[in-house]
Amino acid sequence: MVLSPFEASFAPALLVCGAALAILPFCRPDDSRVRVVLFTLCIVLGWRYIAWRFAESIPPLAFNAEAIGAWAFALLEAATTVSSTLAFALMSRVKNRSGEADRHAGWWQPKAPPQVDVLITTYNEEEAILVRTIGGALGIEHPSLRVWVLDDGKRDWLRDLCTRKGCHYLQRPDNSHAKAGNINHALKHLATLTRQPDFVVVLDADFVPHSNFVTRALALFHDPSVGLVQTPQHFFNPDPIQSNLRIGSAYPDEQRFFFDHLLASRDAWGIAFCCGTSSMMRWEGLQAIGGFPTDSVTEDFLVTIRLKERGWRTVYLNERLSDGLAPEGLKEYVTQRGRWCLGMIQIFRGPSGPFSKNPLSLIDRVGLIDSFLYWGVTFPFRFACLFAPILYWWLGISVVNATAPDVITYFVPYFLAAMIALNWTTRGQIIPLLHDVSQMLTMFEIIQAVAVGLVKPKGHKFKVTAKGGQRDRVTVQWGMMRRFGLLAAATAGGMIYAGLADYAPQGGAGDGKVIVLFWSFYNLAALALAMAVCIELPRYRQDERFWTDEQADIELVGRETIGRTRRMRVLDISLGGLRMWGAVDAVPGAPVLVHVEGVGPVQAVLVGQADGAFTLRFIEDVQVRDRLIRKLYSGRYSGGARSISLEKILTGLRARATR
Repeated sequence: MVLSPFEASFAPALLVCGAALAILPFCRPDDSRVRVVLFTLCIVLGWRYIAWRFAESIPPLAFNAEAIGAWAFALLEAATTVSSTLAFALMSRVKNRSGEADRHAGWWQPKAPPQVDVLITTYNEEEAILVRTIGGALGIEHPSLRVWVLDDGKRDWLRDLCTRKGCHYLQRPDNSHAKAGNINHALKHLATLTRQPDFVVVLDADFVPHSNFVTRALALFHDPSVGLVQTPQHFFNPDPIQSNLRIGSAYPDEQRFFFDHLLASRDAWGIAFCCGTSSMMRWEGLQAIGGFPTDSVTEDFLVTIRLKERGWRTVYLNERLSDGLAPEGLKEYVTQRGRWCLGMIQIFRGPSGPFSKNPLSLIDRVGLIDSFLYWGVTFPFRFACLFAPILYWWLGISVVNATAPDVITYFVPYFLAAMIALNWTTRGQIIPLLHDVSQMLTMFEIIQAVAVGLVKPKGHKFKVTAKGGQRDRVTVQWGMMRRFGLLAAATAGGMIYAGLADYAPQGGAGDGKVIVLFWSFYNLAALALAMAVCIELPRYRQDERFWTDEQADIELVGRETIGRTRRMRVLDISLGGLRMWGAVDAVPGAPVLVHVEGVGPVQAVLVGQADGAFTLRFIEDVQVRDRLIRKLYSGRYSGGARSISLEKILTGLRARATR
């Protein structure tokens, strides 16, 4: 049997899939030997594709639209492949420090425990958010602990709240240098105390630490060269993509890949870095570098570099030790990513950059280049991928002049190898379409931030990511939607225009036109999802509810029922109440005493009964609420999806489309 060229072109892709199915089920994702082979294959296939691109699929360099477009796109692809190569090389290793933390718990004994000060930075967050964070911080289990609230919003009610809770309060006369300046003001105050801290924990206002946060992070400071321990950021609310597409229970938040896998791999190479909140730092190291640097809007990343320049290492403990709020609105989401990008470009262009004269090692410089390429290349390439089919349909400009069999032979094996490698090592956290949507949402702002940062790296203000507030109505981000709508209209309109024989431009794709057609439909699907995310669905300000399967004893409060309790199954629980399976012989408003494990007796009232379950609302009690905070934000309860469920994603998208 003789295969056609089109059929034969699938052979390399089938070989990649067959090898993965035959070998990977018998391997461990943390086995460095397997990871090296897997990601080396990705690198080889990536550069095989690039070699083919420059050798056969672009015209000779000339000053015409076809050649300029093709070469510009190919160069962007090559730059993206450089970025992917560095990322794949970094991911060939992974570091898990949990065992190290186990072995070195209490390393300071028999000496007195180190003094640890917790700094909670706040600017404009509402009371409900701060109560939660302060309660969690005061519940940290460590014999020598001080909690400080650093108020950059100058709020008297917050001073009173700190007094009631029993934590320290600091306010400064101005807001210079934003978060970094706020922390530095606190560090100067701590330096005047008789008992200065040995270690400092930094928490954003919305991040609730678990009770064992200090115990676990402090263990890694047994090594005197460690200046900073970073822990991951987990979220108990869906980000805008999860929320607006209704896939929060089926698709991990956008930061999971970075914190669960990429930062652990960077740690294996010695280039983990501070991500701000949920980090612990050695006081001696902070004093040596003069506190937090203020010459970048991402002072957290820069503090790692300044510590490294003084010989202090940053390490990563990949354990869930705190939970916080993901950006709740799309504008806040975009603002946050734009700030991260601008800060990275500022560092890249500054005295601590990879090409500046400084004490950084080669691997440190490689890590900085990798970060720069992610921001500086990935997002322009994402835009180019959206714009390239438009050029073809309207002007006949083909940026990839190749047949369908050639594209399948060279690109598809690389794409499949990369998807297999990433999903196998991350235990299924990557869906290309949704991954692309997350990049598209911030694409324009990131491209602008890269350009501004390269041209003018200094003089930019820190933009705060707003948290909390009322979001109880549909909000359409028309400015963002308009961009994606124009791209979608240009793509669909171009396909229709090119289909009219009398007007169609003569493109150079030949029988590769089917690839451009597939490319266009893929872009339309991604743009449709991006526009759906721009329609922000209501988020009612209420306490986060956690699904559970624990038991609790309830007692109806009345003369005839005193002392009679029933053990029942809890379906979900929050700071405001809980829902239980079953029924009770009472009317709404009836008083109930519920015995919650780890909290004790809690007074509540019956809200209602429906669908075989009933709901209780807790009666407000400050001490009980603090105990509930420590229970719910202890890490026991899951705050979102950790892996992908295609069935639930399709269900969520279908529900979103029909809403």
